[in-house]
Amino acid sequence: MANALQEQLLKAGLASKQKMRDVKTQKRRDRKSNVDDGSAAFKQELAAKKLAQAEKDKALNEQRFAQAQERGQVRSLITEVKKLAITLPKDGEVKFNYTLDSKIYPVYLNEKLQKQLLNGQLGIVRLEDTSYLVPHKLAERVNLLVPQWCGYLWCAQENAVAVEEDDPYADYVIPDDLMW
Repeated sequence: MANALQEQLLKAGLASKQKMRDVKTQKRRDRKSNVDDGSAAFKQELAAKKLAQAEKDKALNEQRFAQAQERGQVRSLITEVKKLAITLPKDGEVKFNYTLDSKIYPVYLNEKLQKQLLNGQLGIVRLEDTSYLVPHKLAERVNLLVPQWCGYLWCAQENAVAVEEDDPYADYVIPDDLMW
């Protein structure tokens, strides 16, 4: 099976036995030419190749270790989200919409949970096609490790409103709980 092509070429008359022997001899000579000839240049070349391979292996091992550690952190994050998730009320009256990956997802809450969410005490994490209400610190960790899971996270600098000096409506306060 190893020389099926050679046998086919022989049968077809495209190659001769002498030609096949010459090719085998040349292959053997090429293999032996890479054997140590005792020169310093060859030894330096081998040492450089070994050093480069060792560095490459070390970098690959570090990368694999980092990936394994990250996978472990992600796994622990998943279990922590499921463990610390606040159950959504079945009779939620207030619809809270949040966006994730340019899609809008609704969550039905009661007023207490909505206030906690808007005050920054809770966050929303979307995991495995399910939305979870989690404490703010856990939502921040999820945002750091896997930002594509973080659906809603209250940030102080995001919600700070820049006040202009010449604003004619500066005296009028806009309520936070304004619902459209």
